[in-house]
Amino acid sequence: MNLGMFLMPLTPPGQTLGETMEELTRKARFLDEIGFDEFWLGEHFAATSEPIPSPLAFLSSLIVQTQRLTFGSGVISLPNRHPAVIAGEVAQIDHLSKGRFRFGIGTGSLPPDWELFKLEDEDTRKRMMLESIDMIQKIWRSGPPYEFNGEFWQFAVKKTLDPELRMGIMPRPRHPEGPPVHISIATPMSSSTTMAGERGWGPLSSALLMGKGVAQHWAGYAKGLANAGRPVNGDNWRVVRAVLIAPTDAEAERRMHHPEGAVNFYFRYIHQVLTRAGKAAAMKTRHDQPDSEVDVVEAMNARVIRGSVASVRDQLIAFREEAGPFGHLLIAGMPWHGPNEAWERESLTLLAREVMPAVRAHFATREKTAAE
Repeated sequence: MNLGMFLMPLTPPGQTLGETMEELTRKARFLDEIGFDEFWLGEHFAATSEPIPSPLAFLSSLIVQTQRLTFGSGVISLPNRHPAVIAGEVAQIDHLSKGRFRFGIGTGSLPPDWELFKLEDEDTRKRMMLESIDMIQKIWRSGPPYEFNGEFWQFAVKKTLDPELRMGIMPRPRHPEGPPVHISIATPMSSSTTMAGERGWGPLSSALLMGKGVAQHWAGYAKGLANAGRPVNGDNWRVVRAVLIAPTDAEAERRMHHPEGAVNFYFRYIHQVLTRAGKAAAMKTRHDQPDSEVDVVEAMNARVIRGSVASVRDQLIAFREEAGPFGHLLIAGMPWHGPNEAWERESLTLLAREVMPAVRAHFATREKTAAE
């Protein structure tokens, strides 16, 4: 099981964009040093609380500052921009990173961005995402001349094509199919999990899902893999989770509920955003819970894996056994204001160096026993 981090990234009030990028750079270098495998960064245009409008540009700056990390867009909201622009930019970072890039895509999750780009209708965003990724991959595979006549985008490069001058030819990634594609999925019964398996994409399961919801993702993804005749395993499946490790269980609880604690800030922020958008159901702790009874503390208690090294080890093993055989654990990255940088550095170090080796050993032994 590989280990990564998924960042919105969430920032505290008053933090500038420059300060955020400096913090993210320190965090990426730190994760690279302690043995993390991946670093995923989100895209948002109209929120200083989640302030990175171009994850590709920022991730490019981290490539030469790290050795082992693979970088992922978490995610590029495909309806927001022209497919040809995205195709060119992704091809560029694929070459720049020498393959250390994964192409996370989605419809967009932030209401101000929907308003900004006039994309309030959910079904429209879904159709745009699928049309865009199909066009992007066709650009990479087919080469010139280009002509696309979709529902949302119509464009061509034919009249000005000049092979001798190499004009009218769009950049291609390192391989014709492009970097691996991943899709963010936040609802338990989403048909996107099956589509991901059929298309060979890797699902990114949201940190807000309960264990049963993540298990539903595995059922859908496994079905899609089987439909397409692909090996039915979770090697390409990533699950995002909030994890907090401290010297003792009691100290982990204190840090999680601390008024200045990042985990507390993270869940309260998401609860407010979802409630104002009419989507509080995403934080329910049981299926029949009325939206009006959704409580942020209860939701946080039900979703955060926390405690001492031993407690977190046992919780992660139990969570994976309930959820399914995901091949990558992505930690929900927290802001580093106040005491949180020290707390998260300690938590992530313990996770990488003590918890994950034990978790991996547990499942390796189990798989070996099953094979015998």
